[in-house]
Amino acid sequence: MNAVLRYRGALWGFRTTLLLYVFLLVVVPLGGIYAQSFYGGWSTFVDSLMEPLAWQSVALTFRLAIIATAINVVIGTLSAWVLHRYRFVGRTWLNSLVDLPFALPTAVGGLMILLLLGPGSFVGRLAESMGWRIVFAEPAIVAAMVFVTFPFVIRAIQPLLEEADLSEEEASYTLGASRMYTFTRVTLPRMRPGIVSGAMLAFSRAMAEFGAVVLVAGNIPGKTLVASVYIFGEIESDHPQSAAVVSVLLLTLSFIVLWAIHWIQNRRKSS
Repeated sequence: MNAVLRYRGALWGFRTTLLLYVFLLVVVPLGGIYAQSFYGGWSTFVDSLMEPLAWQSVALTFRLAIIATAINVVIGTLSAWVLHRYRFVGRTWLNSLVDLPFALPTAVGGLMILLLLGPGSFVGRLAESMGWRIVFAEPAIVAAMVFVTFPFVIRAIQPLLEEADLSEEEASYTLGASRMYTFTRVTLPRMRPGIVSGAMLAFSRAMAEFGAVVLVAGNIPGKTLVASVYIFGEIESDHPQSAAVVSVLLLTLSFIVLWAIHWIQNRRKSS
């Protein structure tokens, strides 16, 4: 009996600690942002939301995040397939490099893009000679978003490939199907839940990126000013209300994305 009571007491203590931890580190800060956004009333919230620079920064971020997500879906799907199905020299090393954006400070990623694609680099000078601009323009922002979100699609697909039964692919080959037909009709449908969830995570992360983007965007209002840098500028200008409103917009979008991922995963488990 005493052992049961001690077990229940320990379990209750763990649950209380976990709930307190989540409440203090997640619920309270998020609630503070929503409260700050409505601090001046509904009219002030609407005025801050209708600010042209705010909408332009959010629209630019949304558009470039979609482009970066599309690139990651294609490259990430192919990379996950190659890393899983083929054995080659350096495969383990390459697979470990996939997680580098998780461990590397995003500002370092931005610096790498600046050095590799900036005006002083070979690629940057070549692009400028052709009339293109990479750094301090939209291509550099997309490159930064692709870099920081690269692992999401790959890591979401790899477990599905590990669980896949190769007998269906072998049956497809036996019936005379080509490799491309088998990939698109047999393998790709298995990978689709991972592609969708990984793409949503990549999109949500790209929308919130700051460290890598701020170094390569140029931060020109209406042209290369993304939402995260706009929020930073509003805080620096002592306009916390405007910063909170845009933050709430991004937070709400992130919540919708996370809910969609959770729904897709539950649907996959029940099917």
